[in-house]
Amino acid sequence: MPIFARSITLNPRHMLATSFPPLGLPPYAYKLSADGQRIFDTVRRRYVALTPEEWVRQHLVNFLVQHRGVPAGLMQVEAALRLNGLSHRADVVVFDRQAQPLLVAECKAPTVQLTNEVLQQACRYNIRFCARYILISNGLRHLCLRIDRSTGAAEPVAVPMFDEM
Repeated sequence: MPIFARSITLNPRHMLATSFPPLGLPPYAYKLSADGQRIFDTVRRRYVALTPEEWVRQHLVNFLVQHRGVPAGLMQVEAALRLNGLSHRADVVVFDRQAQPLLVAECKAPTVQLTNEVLQQACRYNIRFCARYILISNGLRHLCLRIDRSTGAAEPVAVPMFDEM
C-alpha cells in the first residue's frame, strides 16, 4: 500500500499554485497571499515564498500533522545546522516531547529525482540530529527509512504515526 495515496486539489484562483503538478500527498486547505506568490507556513506562522520545493514542504508538513499526528509545535521547518564549518538547513525536523529529534525530512521540487545524492544529503544532516527516521520526498515519490542507531542499518518503512516514532 502506498504511503501517500491521493493527489492534491490545486487552487485555480492562483496561477502560480496551479503551475505546480498534483502531488502524491493528501490535499489540504492551504493559504496563499493575495498575489499568489507566498504560501502560509503553519509551523513558522508566516507567509513564505511559494517555490516548487516549498509547495512540497508545506504538503509534507500538513501530511505529518494531519495524517501522522505530529504536533506542529514539535516540528521545526528549515532547521539550521552546521556541518564541517558550513551552514545548512534541514527542511523538516520532528522532535519528541523531550526535544530529541525523531525524524529528519529533506524535500525537493517535483522535477528533482530522488537520487542517492538526495538521500546522502539527508543522512549528512542526520549526523547532527541523530534522528531515528529519515524521509526524502519530491512530492511525487517518497522514501522513509528507519535507522538502527546501534548498527547504522537503514530499513525502508511507511511513515510512522508520531506516537510510534
